[in-house]
Amino acid sequence: MADYKSKLESPEMDYLCKSILCLETKEECYKFFEDIFTINELKAVDQRLQVAKMLKQKKTYTEIAAATGASTATISRVNRCLNYGSDGYNLVLERIKWE
Repeated sequence: MADYKSKLESPEMDYLCKSILCLETKEECYKFFEDIFTINELKAVDQRLQVAKMLKQKKTYTEIAAATGASTATISRVNRCLNYGSDGYNLVLERIKWE
């Protein structure tokens, strides 16, 4: 994937990526995320990841909305990213083990 070029790529985004990649534990992630994100921003990101997970599990929009509180617009956007995006959700979902 060395040839991939993000539309977001910049020295500033490189610095953000490097800062996240340097975190070594879940606790370090919590500390950093609590400092860098507002609670609402972090909850929105978490919600999108949960929506992606449930879409991959073939849950319906109704089930996902009920479980996560996400709007159908959010669910649709995440679904579009899963199917036509940069493959970031799929990459992460393949690497994480779910309970």
